[in-house]
Amino acid sequence: MFGNWWKHLLITRGYIANYGYADGSGTYYITITTEKCNACGECVKVCPSKVFEVVEDDYGDNVALVKDDKKKNIKYLCGQCKPNTDRPPLPCVVACKPGAITHAW
Repeated sequence: MFGNWWKHLLITRGYIANYGYADGSGTYYITITTEKCNACGECVKVCPSKVFEVVEDDYGDNVALVKDDKKKNIKYLCGQCKPNTDRPPLPCVVACKPGAITHAW
């Protein structure tokens, strides 16, 4: 009846994790594609606001994520790396060699 599609769901470990929020001033999300994350911890080292941590996920793999207590403040915590003009590349994005981290604003 369901074919084999459910096997793919059970085997696939990678997912796209969105951390952040939307409010009246905009949408503020950091996205981590866990399938690309190699858990090197470089994002943790370069983030001046200490937004990231590397943890073991439900499958026993180490992945980077945004700390629970930081999710609702990323607009402000990431603000120092995101000036209004002449934006340099973001340290966490540059440090992530596999390209697992993106920002939505």
